[in-house]
Amino acid sequence: MPDDPAPAPIGWPPGFGDGPQERRAIALLASLRGITPRHLHRLCWQKGSASGALAAIRSGRAGSDGDHAHAASADANDVLRATDAAGARLVTPDDGEYPPAVLELDDPPIALFLRGEHLDEDALHVAIVGARRCSALGGEIAHDLGRRLGGAGVCVVSGAAYGIDAASHRGSLDAGGRTIAVLGSGIDVGYPRSSADLIARIADVGTVVSEYAPGVPAEPHRFPARNRLIVALAAALVVVEGTGASGSKISVDHALDLGREVFAVPGPVTSPLSEVPLALIRDGATMIRSADDLLHDLGVVAPDAVDGRVVPPIELSDEEGRIWAALVEPSLPDVVAHGARLSIPDAVAALIRLELRGLVRSSGGRYERTLEGSRTGG
Repeated sequence: MPDDPAPAPIGWPPGFGDGPQERRAIALLASLRGITPRHLHRLCWQKGSASGALAAIRSGRAGSDGDHAHAASADANDVLRATDAAGARLVTPDDGEYPPAVLELDDPPIALFLRGEHLDEDALHVAIVGARRCSALGGEIAHDLGRRLGGAGVCVVSGAAYGIDAASHRGSLDAGGRTIAVLGSGIDVGYPRSSADLIARIADVGTVVSEYAPGVPAEPHRFPARNRLIVALAAALVVVEGTGASGSKISVDHALDLGREVFAVPGPVTSPLSEVPLALIRDGATMIRSADDLLHDLGVVAPDAVDGRVVPPIELSDEEGRIWAALVEPSLPDVVAHGARLSIPDAVAALIRLELRGLVRSSGGRYERTLEGSRTGG
């Protein structure tokens, strides 16, 4: 379909998707793999209905050759049956569950496939994105952000990828919160494989969303498209780690286009994973040092709100407390021992006990506090 310089209006034509025939046409259009959402959206406005757009594709006047063949031979009822078999439901622009925020996109999906709970329009939604190959600390930060947001009643939105995405989802789930996973594949395709169990867990207590029909494989071009939905479903975007080539930059561009507030977690200037967050902060994004900063800036009062003072975890022995106090930066055991005024064997023993409790970790032979070991308290 040739590019048309005139953009389509926001939203969908009046009466779009109303009635069984329109619903079947939308189901079939949503299963096409060639035409882009932008071109499909424009075509629907040109023809005034999903049925009209489908007729144009079947006749070869729009879409790719593969779209022509699929539209001519496929049965919409097969798409609907596959959706039911996946434990999912088709949500069209005519359905009340279709999120109004998605209509702000200039290329909104013609339909959404959903598994799990209904999308809650009243809850505050925050998107968390970042590096797939994140650092241990980055994963802890994402988990802590998800946990604190979930515990405060904020819905966490992310893409179910390994790394920052998965950590933020798990944090929300661990707090008993709501979370939304947006897939870059068919609603029945658990991708990446490492997240299959996580996606199933989210489908049980949260919501899994895809604009792709059952059976559509995960392909590289689908993930930038997925990112626009992650951002559209949220009121704000948080970036935790990302290299210069990170897909997080695409999410940020969408957030700026949609007027969403962008937050970034700073990292070491020497780390490639800090490239995107530090560039965002330099360009005006709001820097957050912790979940407390984020909740404050969002105007959310968390049930476990604290006064911000760093205190050691409770129930530490005298030796453990001295070790904890000496860990102001990543340090070798002998340096920690000197700072804590302990023998090296005693310091190492205390470090191992703290590591087993998840309060410190060793990286490259140096010990440092984890987020759990550096939590704030009153």
